[in-house]
Formats: sequence, structure tokens, C-alpha cells
Amino acid sequence: MSLLEVTDLKTHFPVRAGLLQRPVAWVKAVDGVSFHINEGETVGLVGESGCGKTTLGRTILRLIEPTAGEIRYAGQPITDIRAFRRQAQMIFQDPYGSLNPRMTVGNIIGEALRIHKLCANRQAERDRVAHLLESVGLNADHARRYPHEFSGGQRQRIGIARALAVEPKFIVCDEPVSALDVSVQAQIINLLQDLQEQFNLTYLFIAHDLAVVEHISDRVLVMYYGKIVEEATAEEIYARPQHDYTKKLLAAVPTLPA
Repeated sequence: MSLLEVTDLKTHFPVRAGLLQRPVAWVKAVDGVSFHINEGETVGLVGESGCGKTTLGRTILRLIEPTAGEIRYAGQPITDIRAFRRQAQMIFQDPYGSLNPRMTVGNIIGEALRIHKLCANRQAERDRVAHLLESVGLNADHARRYPHEFSGGQRQRIGIARALAVEPKFIVCDEPVSALDVSVQAQIINLLQDLQEQFNLTYLFIAHDLAVVEHISDRVLVMYYGKIVEEATAEEIYARPQHDYTKKLLAAVPTLPA
């Protein structure tokens, strides 16, 4: 069953010039993209920097308004953004810049609980935050600390806990390991897979590292200059790439000598 359906989605940004700042051209970051994601599936989205991957992810979550096209969630168009926020969340690329340095970890995670009124009182909120922290491999007492007191991998775990706070079914993972040390990347990938099984999550996993995408994805979408140029299972995309751009991406993956 399709949880998310994207049809002919376009996100164009104006290039303005002159005294009146009138549009003189358009950047077609997402240009006629169509695909679907089944419930419980992980779909990898790959492509080089600047191809429109992050813009596509943010447009799907309506953090950026689309220029044209349709996004359907659970078979219905997205009309109530607030309700959709409970169903769909994002894990951001930068574990340093995505957390408010002036807020404690408990308040960062608890903010969404308060906005959506998911806890009856402050004690229930604290208990929920403690459970979320333990779910991502941190300690309950970390709720009293601030983001600067944690490593990059720990901060990304906090970001994951924040995304899980409202019990979403769909998560956009926007290059969630690219800013982390190689030794930590595998831990976060394994955590995401464990959480997917535990909470029956559906992922759109955005990355430029094809080795990571191969490991976690059921299907892979290849994006090039705002368009999806190839779609196949993870096994097929690596064994029998069809598009020249996909072949170039695979050729660029570093390999260790035998």
C-alpha cells in the first residue's frame, strides 16, 4: 500500500534582478518528479550536491511550498498541515545547526509534545522525553543538558528522538550521517533500521553516499538536475545501472584495494 504519492512535483525559485527585483529566470530545483513510497519501505534518494534532493524532501513535508504538482499522504491530499506534521517528520543533515543551543535537550524534544498537546502534564512530558532518549541510546538524565555538551553522533540521536516525539509514520532522513565520523555513521544507520522495525516507520533516505543507500534502502531513486532519471530496487541499481548518470555515480564510489 502506498503511504506517499508524489505526482509531477515542481519547486521553482525565482532569480531576481534590477531595482524592482523582478524575476528574470527560474531555478528548477525540482522539476516534474513523480514516485511513491509504500508503507514500511525505505526509499533511497541519491544524487550529487545541488541536484535538488533536499528541496524535494522539504517540499514533500511542506517546509517549502511546491510550485506545481500533487502530494498525497495515505491516499489523501495534504490540506491540514498541522495534522500532517504529526504524521511526517524530518531528521536534518546538520546535528550542530538543527538544535537550538539555548534550549535543553528535554525542551527541544518536548516542544513538539507541547505544540500538539500530547501530554497531560509536565510529568507526563518528562516521562515521554526520557523514554525517547532511551529509545535512541541516550540516558534519561541527558534531558537536563544542552546540545553543546554532546558529540556529533549524540546530537544526531537527539534529532532522531525529536523526530519520533509525535509518533510519526513517515520520516524524511536528509543525509543524516554525512556530517558524522565514519565510525559513528554505521551506529546511526543501525539505529534507524532498529527504530523502523520497532515503530513501523517509512523512510525517504536522502544521501550522496551510494554505499550507505545500498545498505539501508529497498528501492533507490536517482536524481539529476531536478528530475528522477532512474528508479529500481537497491540490488538492481548497483548490479545493472541503466542511466549514464547512475553509472558515473557508481564509478565515483571509492573502493578498497583487494
